[in-house]
Amino acid sequence: MELNTFNEGLLEFLGQSPTPWHAVSNMAGMLDAAGFQRLDEGDPWSLAPGQGYYVVRNESALVAFHTGRRSPAEAGWRMMGAHTDSPCLRVKPNPEIRRNGCLQLGVEVYGGALLNPWFDRDLSMAGRVTYEDDQGRRRDTLVDFRRPVVVIPSLAIHLDRDANSSRSINNQQHLPPVTLLTAEHPDTDFEQLLAQQLRADQPGINLRRILEHEICLYDTQAPARVGMAGEFITSARLDNLLSCWLGMQALLASDGTQPALAVFNDHEEVGSMTAEGAQGPLLESVLQRWVGGEDRHRALARSMMMSVDNAHAIHPNYPEYYDDAHGPVMNEGPVIKINRNQRYASSTRTSGLFRHLSGELGVPCQTFVVRSDMGCGSTIGPLTAAGIGISTLDVGVPQLAMHSIREMAGSRDAHSLYRVLRRYFELDSLWD
Repeated sequence: MELNTFNEGLLEFLGQSPTPWHAVSNMAGMLDAAGFQRLDEGDPWSLAPGQGYYVVRNESALVAFHTGRRSPAEAGWRMMGAHTDSPCLRVKPNPEIRRNGCLQLGVEVYGGALLNPWFDRDLSMAGRVTYEDDQGRRRDTLVDFRRPVVVIPSLAIHLDRDANSSRSINNQQHLPPVTLLTAEHPDTDFEQLLAQQLRADQPGINLRRILEHEICLYDTQAPARVGMAGEFITSARLDNLLSCWLGMQALLASDGTQPALAVFNDHEEVGSMTAEGAQGPLLESVLQRWVGGEDRHRALARSMMMSVDNAHAIHPNYPEYYDDAHGPVMNEGPVIKINRNQRYASSTRTSGLFRHLSGELGVPCQTFVVRSDMGCGSTIGPLTAAGIGISTLDVGVPQLAMHSIREMAGSRDAHSLYRVLRRYFELDSLWD
């Protein structure tokens, strides 16, 4: 896939995936269109050589794989992993707050969100709803308001003269968005608003009552190419839907001759310790059902995981926060993430393989190491490496404004990493 087509698809995917549930639904649609067969975890599996399959858990995590033409015990697995969730604000179960003439919604901060950019934005809402139909059956569906419906207004600087130097945010007090005026809508509650949107989106829906909801706030500004020469991509959820997109495209574009797998976990931003997270059993379950017994251990010894999650590009306004020799630059290629205390799982072996493939393809490669006087973040790489015992590389695209409501990356880097990942999926042997 050439660069412009790749980026057009990326921007569309980002715009159509405001929540993990929407992202997984969209990826499942790509797999269906490519002829992959959906598996149910509750059914017996019979996997055939040379076929594509996928499984979904909680509608927010997905594993897709080619069985390949060779036995994993002999060939090993070529795996990549990313995560579907992003830091955001999520609506509380009983969210209505009526005060000073406004209907507001109580929200909870999900993950390590950078909160200041959420103020004064045109926000919408999307997520998953569980409801009861007229026959008393429980159903799940997705909802997306798609238009600006809430806003979190800032306090005017006239009332807080020190706002630019010392304003802090109280999550309980300052984050509830405004959605209606109570004088005009005195009896409206949140479930009524959800039901109205569901009926507008799905005129034939058989909805008696809403049982539960998981709703995210999101910025309605569309993803875009920006910069004088279109050098950058800006969007919400680049961390880590950008990696989901490039991983899915690499798997779909690969020739399918080798056993290859892509896992897209949920809940990375809150620790991954869930049934859908990287500390949960989803990947292990799929591998056991694919290859069991002694052969699974043989396969893992010949396998590798590329954990693909965005890296910190050096910020031109804050260079003091970076190691001088390890500050990646946007559009200068993918970034190998290294931490000797194992916050990243990269090793000389896995990093060497990536550098070898990058060199073959003429793709530049960079390295990120956090400053020695700062703490280091982590991702699903170490969790997967420890959980299933697999050689792992942590790699990603350099970006700015990580965990903001709108993030920024180079317009060439994701395509470069896609090319390396596609080549990796097709390798005859990982460890010569």
